[in-house]
Amino acid sequence: MKRLLITIDGPSGAGKTTVSRMLADRLGYRYIDTGALYRGVALATLSSGLNPDDDEGLFRLFNTLKLKFVPGEKGLRLFLNGSDITDRIRTPEISMVASAVSAKQVVRDYLLNLQRDLGRDKNVVFEGRDMGTVVFPDADLKFFLDASLQTRAKRRFKELSSTTPQSLEVVETDMRRRDTNDSTRDLAPLKPAKDAVRIDSTDLTIEDVVDRMVSAVNALT
Repeated sequence: MKRLLITIDGPSGAGKTTVSRMLADRLGYRYIDTGALYRGVALATLSSGLNPDDDEGLFRLFNTLKLKFVPGEKGLRLFLNGSDITDRIRTPEISMVASAVSAKQVVRDYLLNLQRDLGRDKNVVFEGRDMGTVVFPDADLKFFLDASLQTRAKRRFKELSSTTPQSLEVVETDMRRRDTNDSTRDLAPLKPAKDAVRIDSTDLTIEDVVDRMVSAVNALT
């Protein structure tokens, strides 16, 4: 089978993580959650007491920062300077800081080479927000996964209910704010690549979405 580099972009709560993992499993590919890398940077920024707008401070931080994915029983785990931070980066506070730092050129420069190194051998599914537009503009297959704001908010509310309880209204408000931040920023705004296969998951099951993606993969191979 042809070795492919596949990207899946889309807004928060569209189902990218679950779909990306399932697609990678179906294909026997590696799965890379690039959003986790930005969350890792966000956690390091907060832990260092830095302002996300402090470019010089961030640049100095990166001289001591080592982010690395390590295989675990339930998939890849993200380590920051030797410590597993996978479970610490899934909070609303980290989400908002990740959105802020992802708009900084110094951050994107730091992570760009790391992400491209991870994709060098292909046979990989990358999940993110600008994988198909900026990081891998020549990817073999690009998807843009979306859903209505209300649907995405309900999914995220359910996801957070056991760890970080918030009202559905707060979750939807935070998500709308992040959508605006991500789609209107000057640097690598969230948008579909021109050649992306667009899928609206509002009324689809996860299995339906993955089946559509597998069909698109099969058409190439």
